[in-house]
Amino acid sequence: MSSPASQAVIERIRRYSSHHYERVPIVVDRARGASVWDLEGREYIDMLSCFSAVIDHNHPRITRVICEWREQGKVDNVSNLYNTPVYADFVESLAGFCGMEKVLPKNGGVEAVESAIKIARKWGYKVKGVPADKAEIILCENNFHGRTITVLSGSTVPQYKDGFGPFTPGFKTIPFGDADALEQAITPNTVAFLVEPIQGEGGINVPPIDYLNRVSWICTQNDVLFILDEIQTGFCRTGKKFAFWSELLSAMPDLLIVGKALGGGALPISAVVGRGDVMDVIGPGDDGSTFGGNPLACAVAVEALKIMEEEHLAERAAELGAYFMNRLKQMNNHFQLIEDVRGRGLLIGVEFRPGIAEKFCDRMLEAGILCHETRNNTVRFAPPLTITKDELDMALGKIKYVLDHF
Repeated sequence: MSSPASQAVIERIRRYSSHHYERVPIVVDRARGASVWDLEGREYIDMLSCFSAVIDHNHPRITRVICEWREQGKVDNVSNLYNTPVYADFVESLAGFCGMEKVLPKNGGVEAVESAIKIARKWGYKVKGVPADKAEIILCENNFHGRTITVLSGSTVPQYKDGFGPFTPGFKTIPFGDADALEQAITPNTVAFLVEPIQGEGGINVPPIDYLNRVSWICTQNDVLFILDEIQTGFCRTGKKFAFWSELLSAMPDLLIVGKALGGGALPISAVVGRGDVMDVIGPGDDGSTFGGNPLACAVAVEALKIMEEEHLAERAAELGAYFMNRLKQMNNHFQLIEDVRGRGLLIGVEFRPGIAEKFCDRMLEAGILCHETRNNTVRFAPPLTITKDELDMALGKIKYVLDHF
C-alpha cells in the first residue's frame, strides 16, 4: 500500500506531466547494485535496468568520478568548438572498445540513429553517387530505433505513427532475420541497411545463426552501408562486448550506433562509431550537439568502459544469462502459460500466451521484481550486469511463485 507521500508524488506527476508513459504505481527513491527501494523502504530486484541502460546502480567507481569532477571544479560543459582532455580520452577509448575508427557523440540513442541516417545519406550522395534526394535505407519489420519523426518513418508499429504524419520518405522495410529479403530489396539507390542484431523492444527476437554475416556480405557486395543499432544490445549485455561479436567479427558494421549503458546508467550519452572514410563525409556545420560529448558525460563513459572490461561484465552476462535462461526453460509445469523463452546473455524474453504478460508484470511488482512487457506478449528480463547469482535465484523463486499462483 502506498504511503501518503508516494500518493502525493504520483498525483503531482499526473497533474503536471505529459501522459507519455503509463507509469507503474510505485515511487522509486534509492538504488544500489541490482536493487531499488521505494519511498516506503520496500526493496525490489531491478530486472529491467532502464531498458538495458544500467550496468550497476550507483557503481562506486562511477559515483567517485562524478564526485571528484565536482570537487576539482572541472568544466561540466563547454562548446564543442573547444578541445578538452577528457573528450580525447572518450573518443579514443570508445573507438578502441568498438574496434572502429571515428566517433560522433550524442546524448540519447535516437539522436545517434538520426546522425547515422544523415551520414548514410550523405555518403550515398557524395561517394556512391545516388541521385539527389533518392537515397533509400532498408529497415526490418518490428524494429525499434527511437521515436523522432524521421526514425518513426521506418517503423511498422501503427501506434508509434498514429497521428504524427506526414513522415520522412526514403525507407523500406523487410522481414527481420531474412537475408534473402534484403538481397531482393536492394536497388541502385540503396545507401544503407539499418538493423538491430537482436530486436529488443520488438520482443527479444533473435535472428538465425549467421544472419549478420550474410547481411554484412550482401551489403559489401552491393556497396551498401551495414549499420548496426546496438543501443540496447551493446556493452556486454548479450555476453559479448557487442551482439555482433557473437559472429566472430566477420559481420563488422560500417557504422555502429551505441548508447544506454555507455553512460553506465548514470548519465545520458550516445554515439555513432564507424569507419573513418564513412564518418568523414560529415564536415563542420553538418552536424552538432550542445550537450553531445560534454566533459562530465565523457568522464563517466570512459570509466564505464573500464568497468566493463576490468570486471569482465561480458563474461558475467554470458554465464549468468545462460543459467537464468536454462532455469526459466525448466519451468515445464508452466508451459500452459509460457510459449517461448529466448535471448542471449542478460537480455532474455519470456513469451506468454495472449493476455498474460501485463498481469504477470503486475504480480511480479507485488512480489518485489521490476520487469516490463513488450510487444508480442513478451516479458523482458534485463537486469544490471553486476547482478549476482544469488539475486537471480531470488528472482527465479519469485517468478516461480507468481506462476504457481496465476
